[in-house]
Amino acid sequence: MAAEEITRRFISHGRVQGVGYRWFVRENARQLGLKGQVRNLSDGTVETIARGRAVSLDILKKRLLAGPVHAHVSQVTQQDMEAEREFKHFEVVY
Repeated sequence: MAAEEITRRFISHGRVQGVGYRWFVRENARQLGLKGQVRNLSDGTVETIARGRAVSLDILKKRLLAGPVHAHVSQVTQQDMEAEREFKHFEVVY
């Protein structure tokens, strides 16, 4: 039986805008086989909504905390959520 997929929302805090963070998230999420989206929020944080196996989401959170070289991630919060829509792949939203 295949592992159940869940949807999780992450909010990344710190210097995460203007440093390639969304592209970093997209590439890592795709490598982990996740579907979803990443976008900048008006308060300077970055929101990631990802769907996949819990173990892959846990790995993604660790990578979100590390971030790309020019980012400085101070915190990543998370919450499991109901899927609001079906994602076909992982994308950057503007």
